[in-house]
Amino acid sequence: MSEHHGVKPMKTIIASVTERGQVTIPSEVCHVLGLGKRGKVIFQIHGSEVRLTTAPFTLETAYGSVQPLHRSEDFDMLSRVVKEERATKHARSASTA
Repeated sequence: MSEHHGVKPMKTIIASVTERGQVTIPSEVCHVLGLGKRGKVIFQIHGSEVRLTTAPFTLETAYGSVQPLHRSEDFDMLSRVVKEERATKHARSASTA
């Protein structure tokens, strides 16, 4: 099928459905839709046809797309530091008593 008056021919991509009813969206389709990780899609059902489109921007779809301003805290390390400081303070007060 050739391109006619600027209209591209329809391309068909086959994907398998898993036992759980899941389908992986092919990378070419993700590229066309502009989908990235954690992207959201909408399934629009009209009779026996289904259209796949991108979901509008939400906080959930934006999650992870922006680098944090500050690095996250290592709470395990902070907890160890606090415990060590408390133990040191307790040892000092016990030795002066």
